[in-house]
Amino acid sequence: MELLKCSKDQLLNPLSIVSGIVERRHTLPVLANVLIKKDQKNITFTSTDIEIQIKTQITLEQGEGSIDTTVNAKKLLDILKALSDDKDVGLTLKDNKVAINSGKSKFNLQTLPANDFPEMAKSSDFTHSITLKQKQLKDLLNKIHYAMAVQDIRYYLNGLLMILDDKQLSVVATDGHRLAFTGMENETGIDGKKELILPRKTVLELQRLLQDNDESVVIDVSNNQIRFTFNQIELTSKLVEGKFPDYQKVIPVDYTKQVSINRQLLQQALQRVAILSNEKFKGVRWLFESNSLKISSTNTDQENALEELDIEYSGEPLDIGFNVTYLLDVLSNQKTEDILINLGDTATQSVLITVKDDAQFKYVVMPMRI
Repeated sequence: MELLKCSKDQLLNPLSIVSGIVERRHTLPVLANVLIKKDQKNITFTSTDIEIQIKTQITLEQGEGSIDTTVNAKKLLDILKALSDDKDVGLTLKDNKVAINSGKSKFNLQTLPANDFPEMAKSSDFTHSITLKQKQLKDLLNKIHYAMAVQDIRYYLNGLLMILDDKQLSVVATDGHRLAFTGMENETGIDGKKELILPRKTVLELQRLLQDNDESVVIDVSNNQIRFTFNQIELTSKLVEGKFPDYQKVIPVDYTKQVSINRQLLQQALQRVAILSNEKFKGVRWLFESNSLKISSTNTDQENALEELDIEYSGEPLDIGFNVTYLLDVLSNQKTEDILINLGDTATQSVLITVKDDAQFKYVVMPMRI
């Protein structure tokens, strides 16, 4: 039975959307597959890794009957990418195989029953909902995603905290060594306050799929799920259980020393100094002196690097060390011309990085001994 027939791009686009979360190695072989459902002219594509589910749909010019199956997502995607752009693609289901035909190219892929595909059970209690622009949500995620932990034993750090508080939407990420926070006032909001932890993989998929435009994204929240709907895409994710650290206690509020530095100049200086930093610890030293910032690094081969930047600084000399990766992460994910370095009185106090054009953005970096 014919599953669908369309142009290569018509099929490649939805398949690319849902294939991002598909894992190659799974205890359940069907999780390597994409679920394809045909209902007359409507074709729905669904993928899941049990924790996250992505669904999208296309409508063809013609189509009859209803049928569904699952086929290996990566193999189908690789075949489509390799096909000629000017030929239509046809998918036909027969004898538990999907036949792919395009011009004189023919392929046959094994299928698994659609009934075996573990579609995520939809929550029946999406009690909160907000709507904002895609570019707004994408911008929030881009500004803090790098501070999420990676495979930390404190599982609740392997993701980000989203706070809905009336019309205020805030996001926080930390790995225990640095913390990034930002937020925005939104036109729609909720009654009261709700905090939820999004898995790391969900955040990365949203960054990949959200577009930098004014089109809407609807966020629906239940006690254990969150759903994002935009561009004919429905991304549903389980929420992480656990208690996120009290981020407000981490953000300094009483620092009086502030230095403004050109973001690009600082980034370039750090990139050069990082070349000769210790490969394991990536440490660099910052020495604040009168109207000067000296950035230096050494390594186990007794090599060293030194950069000096002219700044406006009149306080006591301050010698403080950092992991250079933590600094480069924040600089490369900001677009502002200058950044503000807020300092404590000692080298053991964290540094707060802010920007002039975004009062809500805050980035806290813990110092390290070098």
